[in-house]
Amino acid sequence: MRPLVLAPALVAALIASPALAATIEVTIDKLVFSPASVQAKVGDTIEWTNNDILAHTATVKGGWDVMIPAKSKGKVTLKAAGAVDYFCRFHPNMKAHVEVAP
Repeated sequence: MRPLVLAPALVAALIASPALAATIEVTIDKLVFSPASVQAKVGDTIEWTNNDILAHTATVKGGWDVMIPAKSKGKVTLKAAGAVDYFCRFHPNMKAHVEVAP
């Protein structure tokens, strides 16, 4: 059996390639974000699936504000590291948290 030989340019490209961004899925059901706390990295996307018959938002004070229509989805790509608390503008008791690593 012959050993696998990779061209130096291909090896360099594989090593230098950034890690693939992930999609973190959060469900909204009965006025609750689930999971209520997630960990992500800069470049990852959070996608909310709203199973409720009401519209919701994922809102960060001074930051992003994602509209999530009833029986639909919404998403945001994370651009900065840090701890982020978010809530629904229509239902302020709906709260969740994201830890975003660099």
